[in-house]
Amino acid sequence: MKVIVAGYAKTGTKSMAVALTEFGFNVYDVLDHFWYHGDKWAKILSSSGGSIEDFKEMYQSVDVVTDGPPYLFWEEILQAYPDAKVILTTRNEDDWYKSYCGQYKAMNENFTYKFMQLLSPTGWKYFKYFNYFVMSRFGLEMKHPFDLSFVNNGIVLKKAFRQHNQYCLQNCPPDKLLVYNVRQGWAPLCEFLGKEIPDKPFPHENVAGNIVDKLMATHPAAIRIQREMKVTITLFSLGLLFGVFKLYKANQGATLRKMCSQLWDFIGVKLFSRFSQSSP
Repeated sequence: MKVIVAGYAKTGTKSMAVALTEFGFNVYDVLDHFWYHGDKWAKILSSSGGSIEDFKEMYQSVDVVTDGPPYLFWEEILQAYPDAKVILTTRNEDDWYKSYCGQYKAMNENFTYKFMQLLSPTGWKYFKYFNYFVMSRFGLEMKHPFDLSFVNNGIVLKKAFRQHNQYCLQNCPPDKLLVYNVRQGWAPLCEFLGKEIPDKPFPHENVAGNIVDKLMATHPAAIRIQREMKVTITLFSLGLLFGVFKLYKANQGATLRKMCSQLWDFIGVKLFSRFSQSSP
């Protein structure tokens, strides 16, 4: 482990992941933690708990960790890898909260993201893992995959953000810590890590929460969940068709014809009503 990015999500962590990859580092970002170590993290975040040895085992071949859940445990990861450096990415508190809400708005508007957690075994596992994470950082609970209401509690979220940053500033060894805003670009980051400045602009990732669509299309965890969801939908559809067929066969079509007739009558009433309203 060479670098622990201790900043909260929405402080430029996606840009940091891309920037640190430029230096040849093996970077684990948010979905990687679930995909490769989801069971371990669920254990650590739940009542079972974990240990420093867990972090040594999980990240022995990883150079950099960014985003959650590792930023909540930067101190324990540093104990496991005492030669690592810590980067606290941060930004204005109100700007952070606004961006955080925007991220969850993008997630809430993504139909596939929400339903895949209900219709996939791996997706449901991800929901439980993510709920553990939310409870650990904010003390708030998600009741179901569609429940993103915890972002409405601005006073709790801002307090958690503020306390996290202050704790890191007060407890991380100064010689190992860089307090960093991604708007500062390459110079302070490269100086801290002893790297040459790349001949390219500093990355600007996850603009307006668009990382959701990108991860859904490219990350193996999201791809697997979507495949499982498609299987679930297919099996459900086949079961529904079989049930309709059995109903038709058992009643020689009488019940089905009655249902279709009632549906047609309902549609006819709606169409007639709309036509009547639109007629002069």
